[in-house]
Amino acid sequence: MHAQEAMRARKSIRAFLNRPVERETISRMLDAARWAPSGTNTQPWHVVVTRGATKQRVCAALLEAHRAGVEPQMDYAYYPEAWREPYLSRRRDCGLQLYTTLGIQREDTARRRAQWMANYRAFDAPTALFFFLDSRMDKGSFMDCGMFIQSVMLAALDEGLSTCPQAALVEYPGLVRDILGIEQDRTLLCGMALGYADTADPVNRYRTPREPVEAFTRFLD
Repeated sequence: MHAQEAMRARKSIRAFLNRPVERETISRMLDAARWAPSGTNTQPWHVVVTRGATKQRVCAALLEAHRAGVEPQMDYAYYPEAWREPYLSRRRDCGLQLYTTLGIQREDTARRRAQWMANYRAFDAPTALFFFLDSRMDKGSFMDCGMFIQSVMLAALDEGLSTCPQAALVEYPGLVRDILGIEQDRTLLCGMALGYADTADPVNRYRTPREPVEAFTRFLD
């Protein structure tokens, strides 16, 4: 698969087959992704791959915290406090696409809640990755880690795997660090569901749109 083809083919998958991903496959992905660029070659990323009992334990703890009404306390502000256009409309349309695809009506709070809870199970993917950053690093390293995470997703696609990068998996970072035995001075940036896509599930049939190049680019000669 060519690089541009892979970029267009990548999409967030929210239903996975009950099929394990071999450790050797994940190692190949990370071996390729480690060549992502970083400022002055700092390579600030740290990855924890969870499978089996460990993955189940983390997801169970996240679900319990959410059900108990524990207020999420992420290590950093992912979203703005006040939404404005065009981002507000894009966010609303994204959720509308998901629920429309699944046939979930706005007033069906039970099904909406059930769908949201699937986030904390990493959509039942057999593997969940957690990406950390040394807390002493600054904003530039967030960019570095973003390029690394994208590289991981493209490498997964090359292996016939699918992914879903998730903010929901990092809503309770202290809890995740405790279970995984990670130092408290590491910022939990992102979680990622990883596995083989269930192509028969309707949740995987929709694709969020992207703005045309002309909408976000200026060419100056």
